[in-house]
Order: sequence, then structure tokens, then C-alpha cells
Amino acid sequence: MNWRRGRKTMRNKRLNFGALSIAVLLLGGCALNPATGKKDLNLIPVSTQEEVEMGREAFGMAVQQMGGPYPDPRLAAYVSGVGRRLAAASHRPDLEYRFEVINDSVPNAFALPGGFVAINRGLLAGLENEAQLAAVLGHEVGHVTARHGVQGMQRGALFGAALSVLSAATRDSAYGGIAQQAGQLAAGLINNTYSREQERESDHLGIEYMVQAGYDPTGAVQLQEYFYSRLEGGQDPSWVTGLFRTHPFSRERLENNRRDIARTYGHSLDNPAYALGEKEFMEATARLRAAQEGYRLMNQALELKKQGRAAESLNMLLEAAIAAPDESLILTRLGMAYLDAGDRSAALRHLRSAVRLDGKYFLTRFALGYGLLQAGEATEAAAHLEKSRELLPTLVAGFYLASAWEKTGRLEQAIRLYKNVAEQDASGDLGKKAAARLLALGAK
Repeated sequence: MNWRRGRKTMRNKRLNFGALSIAVLLLGGCALNPATGKKDLNLIPVSTQEEVEMGREAFGMAVQQMGGPYPDPRLAAYVSGVGRRLAAASHRPDLEYRFEVINDSVPNAFALPGGFVAINRGLLAGLENEAQLAAVLGHEVGHVTARHGVQGMQRGALFGAALSVLSAATRDSAYGGIAQQAGQLAAGLINNTYSREQERESDHLGIEYMVQAGYDPTGAVQLQEYFYSRLEGGQDPSWVTGLFRTHPFSRERLENNRRDIARTYGHSLDNPAYALGEKEFMEATARLRAAQEGYRLMNQALELKKQGRAAESLNMLLEAAIAAPDESLILTRLGMAYLDAGDRSAALRHLRSAVRLDGKYFLTRFALGYGLLQAGEATEAAAHLEKSRELLPTLVAGFYLASAWEKTGRLEQAIRLYKNVAEQDASGDLGKKAAARLLALGAK
């Protein structure tokens, strides 16, 4: 697409959104779904390229908002390989799919338009074989191929944010509003609840893709049985706030999948050509499973902090770091706890270790940058705060980066960023602090 022409086109779409919506509703505008063969309501046509661009802009934000990528290259390659096998067997194999493992204990998985799929550490750790993983990823690929995310945007308020992401003239600016629009779109898409019909469609498509890719579809039934065990009796509230909040589960889905497999894919059952892949899965997830005790302790420590029990929280974070010594997220949380406790030396030691292990999570970079700034090391602080904003452009990182630039004599850049923070948080504490610094610097 010619992006000059593309931006102009999307601006025109945004300006005429209301009129077009009414016209299409009156005329019954529909488009044929590439995966289901059904006619979908098509309020405003979204091309494949536009769908991919929306997903790409939102996906990086979504991954950072939820905990960043889990820093295990071998596991990342393994999950991506499983996902790509399924994508190649799907109704839309030409999309440039991306699969990510997110460093979050909440059991969840999600898909964004255009082929962007993620599974949380908390869900992956509970699986037992590759076919179960394929069932999760195949279900999410089904949401992509059936364009469920696009349908959800067209029916709700998210479409305005999506159009803004595509049409914003400041899309390449570190200081423009595009970051906030992309963040809004990411959060909205993740929290977009699928209908029971859409879940049934994705179950059916996911099983089809599994079999086409050579997986034993029994893994899909095992997965649903696992879900049922977590939901039954409400024994694990994290599932209700995670996966089941956006992917409604029912016993009916489990029985439908059993019938679907028996009726359509009976040839794959007890057939050595269709694999469960226990050994491969256990080898690939070895590090993740070994770190689970450390993350359990970390999560308990964060709950203690919420209760105001800071000293107990710090001690439990130390236990977590001993249980899982090479997990950057645990060290990040430990370093932040030391900052809160006023022990800057211990904080910086742990935060530097966290960045060495993995510098691809915005909070790790921000915490180290903030700690360095408080220690008077403004130049090094600015480098980490800049990296934090590249990963996820938060206002708080913007304020402290402006402060670091001010301290190192980069006044023009500092003023520009202070203005950005003051405008975007005009009534908030950060906005007022930024406005005060602008006044002190004599900026207009």
C-alpha cells in the first residue's frame, strides 16, 4: 500500500464512519468469511493489509502490557514452530503469523487480527503435551482466520481506535498520540469477549488445523477437560479473570469437540501418524516448569505488598529469587522492592542483573533507569528510560526521561517531552509536575 494514499483513505473512512455505518446497515453490506464460508456484517471494509497493520501496531503494546516476552529463546522457537505448522494448514496460510510466549502467570491466550497470537506462561506451564499446545494455538489461529477480532472491532468502539492507529500522521513519532491509540486498541482487543458461536467456530477450526498439521486431536479434548477441571467448583479464580473472561467455557463445548472428532477425524485416533508429542513438549518447557515455584512465591509477595506488608513481601521476593535465580522478572520485582525500601545499592545490583538476563521488558528498563536517576547517574539512566519508552511509551517513563535529559543538558528534548507529558496528563500529578518544570525552565 502507498502509505500516503493509505493514510488519506483511512482518514476519509474515519470522517464518514457514521454515514457509512447507517448506509451499510440499510443495504445489508456483507462479506464472505474466508474460514467459515458465512456472510459477515461488513460495516466498513478492512483489507488484509489493514488488518495486519492493526494487529502489528497493537501486538507489541499488548505483549509489554501483559509482562513482556518470556526470555527463553528455545521455548520461543518451539512454540513458534508449532504455531506455524498450524498456520500453514489454515484457511489463511499467507498471513505473516507471529507467536509469542508472555511472561505472565495468569492462564490466558489471545489472538489479534492479522495473525498475532500469544500464550501466557501461566497457561503453558499447565499443559502436558504438544497436541494440547497445538489445540490452544489452533483455536487462536481459528479466531484469526475467521476474522473474529475484526468483527468485534466493527461492532464496537474499538474501530475508531483502529482507524486512528492506521491513519495517524504521527505514527512514526515517539512523542505523538499514536502510542496511546495503539495501547487503547491493544487493551480493547485483548479484553474483547468472544461469543459462544465464535468459540465453537474456533474450536472446530482449531481441531481441523491440528489434524491437517499431523497432531492427535485427542489433545483438544484433553485441553477442554483441563479447562473444566480448573473451572469446576471455582477452585482457581485466576482462570475466571484470565482465559474464561474472554473465552467463555461450557461443558457443551467439550462434548461438541468429542463428537466433532469422533464423527470427522476418527481416522486420526490411535494412529501413530498423529502425535501427542509428550517428550518434545517436556524438553522444550523444562526451564519454564523449573521456574514455577519462584513465580508462585513472587505472586504471593506481590499480594503481600498490596496488603501493605512490605517487609514480608521483600523477604518472599528473596525466596523467589533463590528458587528461580535466573528469572529477570523476579529480579525486577526484587529490585523495585529494594527501591521502595530505600536500599538503592541492592536495588541497582538486582536491576542490573535483570537487564543482563533480559532487557526486552519495559518495566525492567524503567526500574533501572529510575534507580540510576535517583543515584545521580543521569546519562546511564536516560539510556534505560529511552529503551523503556521504545518498548512501551508510558507517561511516567516520559517524565523521568525528560528529567534525565534536563540534568544532562539536553534541554530542547527535555522541554519537548515535558510538554508531551503535561498535555496528556493535564489534570494528573505527572502532568502538573511536568508543567512546573516547564515553568522553571522558562518554556512557552
